[in-house]
Amino acid sequence: MTYLLMTPWDWITEPLQYGFLRQAIWVSAFVGLVCAVLSCYVTLKGWSLMGDAVSHAVVPGVVVSYALGIPFAIGAFAFGFGATVAIGYIKSKTRLKEDAVIGVVFTGFFAFGLVLVTKIPSNIDLFHILFGNVLGISQQDIIQTVIAGTITLAVILLRRKDLLLFCFDPNHAKAIGLNTQLMYYTLLSVLALTIVTALQTAGIILVVAMLVTPGATAYLLTDRFDRMLMISVAASVISCVLGTYFSYHFDVSTGGSIVVLLTVFFVLAMIFAPKYGIFAQQFQQRANKKQLNKDKVAASTP
Repeated sequence: MTYLLMTPWDWITEPLQYGFLRQAIWVSAFVGLVCAVLSCYVTLKGWSLMGDAVSHAVVPGVVVSYALGIPFAIGAFAFGFGATVAIGYIKSKTRLKEDAVIGVVFTGFFAFGLVLVTKIPSNIDLFHILFGNVLGISQQDIIQTVIAGTITLAVILLRRKDLLLFCFDPNHAKAIGLNTQLMYYTLLSVLALTIVTALQTAGIILVVAMLVTPGATAYLLTDRFDRMLMISVAASVISCVLGTYFSYHFDVSTGGSIVVLLTVFFVLAMIFAPKYGIFAQQFQQRANKKQLNKDKVAASTP
């Protein structure tokens, strides 16, 4: 294969000769940045399943948007946010736990979207909805992606301290006078917007990984939130850029490549993290065991 004979410089520069690939690289990097920032809050809040629910719930919105000839971001956000409102309402009115409500709502929205895809005449490719198509993204879709991503980053920047306190300790946030209900729906809103942002890059199925894995990786490597943000962004952006390169050189799915790289970073952090990695925990357990044995010997010595 020719890519095996390339120099590292050629490997980097060859894809840059094509406009659509240069476009895909920077769009993927931007999406990775947005997802990584929100991923830290989602990880702290424990909302990975909520991200899965919203990502599936936007499917009917995408179909309706194309059928009505309006920007897909509008329909996707409307249905995504509508699903979160439905989850909150059902949870407050029934005895069901949140995970059960999420499962019922997101599968119902997703199934409704599949029905619409089969019944509404359009040029929508279901594969691209599910797995993304950043290499074939249109200028209109890029504009929607940038607008949605910019709004997400702006909201998080403006309310970052309140959102962090709400995710870390909602009871304390309520005690000091924060409107936790507003924080709840603010976080859900930016979650829906982020999914709209990443829709063209990773698709419905893989966007959950982009929302969870960067933050989870960073969480294993540090206890400080500012460092967690930097690590999450670095891992996500690098994965997005390299994943786009790999999709070109190896002729594989771009979204799939990005998520595989994110998963590799997570596995490496899980194993080698200096404090919370598997090796570090095993070393600490052995050290504790040795210390316990020493204490027993010292206690038994007259």
